[in-house]
Amino acid sequence: MSTVELETPVTTPPLQDDPGDELAVSSPSSPSAHGTPPSAWKRFKTSWLAKPTVLVALAWLAVVLLAAVFPAALAPGNPIQGDVTQKLLPPGSEHWFGTDQLGRDVYTRVVHGAGLTLHAVMIAIALGLIVGSLLGLLAGFLGGRTETLVMRLADVLLSIPDLLLMLTVVVALGVGTVNIALAVGLVSIASVARVMRAEVLKVKQSPYVEAARAGGAKTGRILVRHVLPNAYGPVLVLGVLQFGTMILAISALSFLGYGAPPPAPEWGAIVSQGRDYLAAQGWISTVPGLVIAATVLSVNRIANALNERFDS
Repeated sequence: MSTVELETPVTTPPLQDDPGDELAVSSPSSPSAHGTPPSAWKRFKTSWLAKPTVLVALAWLAVVLLAAVFPAALAPGNPIQGDVTQKLLPPGSEHWFGTDQLGRDVYTRVVHGAGLTLHAVMIAIALGLIVGSLLGLLAGFLGGRTETLVMRLADVLLSIPDLLLMLTVVVALGVGTVNIALAVGLVSIASVARVMRAEVLKVKQSPYVEAARAGGAKTGRILVRHVLPNAYGPVLVLGVLQFGTMILAISALSFLGYGAPPPAPEWGAIVSQGRDYLAAQGWISTVPGLVIAATVLSVNRIANALNERFDS
């Protein structure tokens, strides 16, 4: 009688994830974590185009940016030379914003002054974001003495009134557009560092960061690849908000005479030059002031839209 031998099926044990593979746990910044993300145009359409106030803010900022980059395209006149026979003319078809006490076209000066003001703002925002983000990133991730040192330095900066600190720095460095930009940027470092540190403290406890550590990834790689992309959202919103605040701060310092020397058409300087004519020729200061206010409000509206985008 023959016997039939039954073959026992051989099962292959499941493959274990390699601890060194950083893709074992996906970071939220990776598209694979939530499936295929919507296209950039779809996100822009749903988050931005559906809001009229955001569109108005974007349109205004586009005009301001165009004035800063190509001022001659919007105002081909000379912002420095004036015609004494045309001085103190009210706004009209020939001079949209009127003329000042020296016969200079206020519209031309405002358009050409956009480049000077935004140049200073870009220096200030770059200084604040880069230095503040780096300090906050290191303080939040490394902890210990590094965190204590950075946070105590931030507390010292925050304890000093902003205007007093900016004036102190400007007096030490001297007047000029770049110097007031450095002063404004220095003031913003502390707040950026605190926000970045708070976000890093939340992100560094995430599973994908722990997986990267277990896989032997270096600290620099973890910071750049996993921590920074998932902590930059609130810092970006703060940076946009500070952009508007810095326009006000730089205009204020320029108004006080610490900016570029006359006859440079900085926005704050234009407002300052018309303060003696507010009663009879108020357009010299009022119209540039309205331009500053509209720019700051537009930046703040964009910041609010960004905040809604990151919170959703």
